This record gives sequence, C-alpha cells and structure tokens, in this order.
Amino acid sequence: MKMKDTIVLITGANSGIGKAAALRFAAEGYQVIMACRNMELGLASHREITEASNNPNVELMELDVASFDSIRTFCSNVKASYPRLDILIHNAAYINHGEKEYKLSPEHIELSFATNAFGPLYMTQLLADHLEQSQDPRILNACTTNIKNFFDPKRTIDFDNLRGEFRETRRYSAYKMYGDSKMALLILTFKMAEQLQSRGIKVNALQINRVKLSKATMNKLSPVWRVLAWAQNLTNPLPAGMADNYFHICTSDEFSGVTGQLINHKREIVQPSASEQGLAQLKNIFGSGSYPKYAIDSKNANRIWELGMELMRS
Repeated sequence: MKMKDTIVLITGANSGIGKAAALRFAAEGYQVIMACRNMELGLASHREITEASNNPNVELMELDVASFDSIRTFCSNVKASYPRLDILIHNAAYINHGEKEYKLSPEHIELSFATNAFGPLYMTQLLADHLEQSQDPRILNACTTNIKNFFDPKRTIDFDNLRGEFRETRRYSAYKMYGDSKMALLILTFKMAEQLQSRGIKVNALQINRVKLSKATMNKLSPVWRVLAWAQNLTNPLPAGMADNYFHICTSDEFSGVTGQLINHKREIVQPSASEQGLAQLKNIFGSGSYPKYAIDSKNANRIWELGMELMRS
C-alpha cells in the first residue's frame, strides 16, 4: 500500500505526542485525520502540521472521546468521507491534575474511564468494519507506566464506582482514576485483539514513559509537584521520540503480525510478571519488561468487557 493512500486516525492530535505523531505521519505522506476535542487548539496545530509537512491530506475533525454521541457522529463522518481506515491510534487521554471531585461524561461514566477506556472501545467497535477494508489494519492504544501501581496486590479497579456511585462518600483521586482507566485500556487491548483477530485487525498498546510536559499541564500542578515536574522536564525526552514509536509500531514489517501485546518505549514486547514478591517486585517496578498479572486475570477482563458492552447498549 502506498503511503499517500494510507489513512491514519489519531485522537488527541492537537498537542503532545498526538500532535507529534500527526506531524510524523503527515511528513511521510500519509493521509491523516486529526481527531480533536479542542478545536481552537486543533486549528492551530492543523495549520502548523500542514505547513511543516507540506501535506494537503491532513484533515481536522471534531471529536470528544468521552461522549458516545460525539463518537457516533464522528465515526459516521469518517465512514462517509473515507473508503477505509488503515491505522487507528487511541492517543487522547484525560487526567485533570489536582481535580478533587468526580466528573462524569454525558453517559454518566467517570470521565477518566469514559475518555481513556470506554470511548476507545466504542470507537473501535464502530470503525471495525472500516478497518477491515484495509490490507494491514492496525490499532494502537496509548498506555502508561502508571499501570505499575497494580504490582501492589491491594490495588484494584473500583468497578462499583465507575459511574460515580460513591462520589459522595469516597475520596476522588485523579491519579488513581487515571492509572485505573489505563489498566482498563490495557485489559481491553487484549480483549479487542482477541475479538478482532479473525478479521485481520491487529490491536496493541504502547507503554508510554516520560516525556516533556507542556506549560499548560505544568500550570495545573500544585506548586510542589510543579517544581518536581520542571526538574524532570530538564531530562525528559520530547514527544517526537514517542511519536516515532507510534509510527514504527503502526507501519513497520517488524510489527505486522503482532497483536494483543503491550510494547514498551524500547519497542520490546512486555510480558506479564512471573513473580510479584521480594526482589522480583522491585525489578518489576523499576524495569520495563513486565506488566502486572492483574491485566490478564480473566475475572477482571470479563468484568471490564461486559461493563463496556453494557454501557454501549444503554
């Protein structure tokens, strides 16, 4: 398939890694769909990317991944405008640093889970037929090292509170919800790969480690965390490096037959941990070669999958 004929859709493409990935694909001559919630930022990024890449085949489309209505409208527009979809990158994510109250999506799903897990699942379901038309369809989900919190045997997803059922009595933690929702996304990655394998669609996740934070993100942090983030930013790599990983995983022959895997920033396939005790636990936490066994527990997988199916039907 010629690059100019290859169609790639990237959510959250107006900033950070998503923007860098849109530029990377555009510079290589791909047709790029930038799916953005903030159209003001999206327009500025779209103009910048088209000028820098000299690629006229970059389209900006409005999408709020947390809203099922928005997803339905967006997917209908994609299907009406494009004959197929070759690459789908679920990059958009929600974490509101310092948030202390539960926020719910229009479907009354906790906003982190709506954006980071169930929105991508719904989009994938709606676009699966279009992906199936591709000669080499690939889906990549942006995961995070925050899932390492699940090496703690006490850490679990609060399945009973994903619609804010206990928002009046349980303290809200933006960081816990973010980590939990990204674990849910990893679990759904494995389930989607299993469900879509017979249709030739490959589904993988990339474990994103450190990248430079934007000024807008830094300003949301408390003064103490802002200082620490500023210090980390001195050595954190630019988003372009992780965008190169997006590009390689979604286009290279190396990953053409790979599905149902978590891939780290070194482009290595990550394995479930063999042990989560003692020295092995420290190796898990500080290394990049393993992920928590929580992600492959069939009880967790079935529960998050069934909940996702239920939410999409309601």
